[in-house]
Amino acid sequence: MKVILGIDLHQMFALHFMVNAYRAGTIVAITAGAVGWFMVLRRQSFAGHTLAVVSFPGAAAAIWLGLSATIGYFAGSILAAVVIACVPRSQSGRAHSEESAVIGTVQAFALASGVLFVSLYGGFLDSLTGLLFGTFLGISDGQVVALGAVALVVLVLLAVLGRPLFFVTVDADVAAARGVPVRSLSVVFLLLLGCTAAEVSQITGALLVFALLVMPAAAAQQITVRPGPSFVLTIVLAVVITWISLAVAFSSVYPVGFYVSTFGFGVFVLATGARALVTRLQSRPSGWRRLSARTAAGA
Repeated sequence: MKVILGIDLHQMFALHFMVNAYRAGTIVAITAGAVGWFMVLRRQSFAGHTLAVVSFPGAAAAIWLGLSATIGYFAGSILAAVVIACVPRSQSGRAHSEESAVIGTVQAFALASGVLFVSLYGGFLDSLTGLLFGTFLGISDGQVVALGAVALVVLVLLAVLGRPLFFVTVDADVAAARGVPVRSLSVVFLLLLGCTAAEVSQITGALLVFALLVMPAAAAQQITVRPGPSFVLTIVLAVVITWISLAVAFSSVYPVGFYVSTFGFGVFVLATGARALVTRLQSRPSGWRRLSARTAAGA
């Protein structure tokens, strides 16, 4: 294979752990892009961040108990999703404030619990940096299979519930009037978001999940407001960002989560700048036409 950006791809893919890293990263990116698009559209980024943070104490507790960190990631995020789902979600300011307060409380307690479990483990956890900021090392074949199975379930459910979920997201009142189970869809989506956050945490770390859940979706929605193209573009951006980040992290000493966040932020900035530029260019002709009309009227 060729050498790209100073990285020998043949050497990189000759290592089995890097092959597994790309398999897991691709699975995670596709899932994060699909679920993250709905999350941004539903304005539940704070909930998504909390579910990701909760995966940290879950993984730390699992390691302390001698279990797989993957089990802890999913157990923590799903449990937090259930807690958040118990809070009634409404468009009213009071209900929204109550939901935010509960989510913030869960997040604070989760971080404190994570520190406790790390201390109980023996004072120092070798994989603490990986838990917080991500790692591509040590991803086993079993973990890839587990991530693939969870992603398959999440994506199938999202495909089945996608249309009514989009309807509820756009106009919950009209959807409820037409008999769409608004409350049930919201609970199911939170559970899907919890599973996705747990998956993404294993690549980006618990503190940088936003890199894949938010940035590709936010960038895509800056580029186009059409739901279909925006959804597809979100997944494409998430996959490309993950692939490039893994390649750069392979030849670097810094966590892969840092590169995912950096490249994701760069894509968002470029998308925002491009949209602003296009908007400005589109407004210029009308301005020139108004000026010409005034000139002609004055003549």
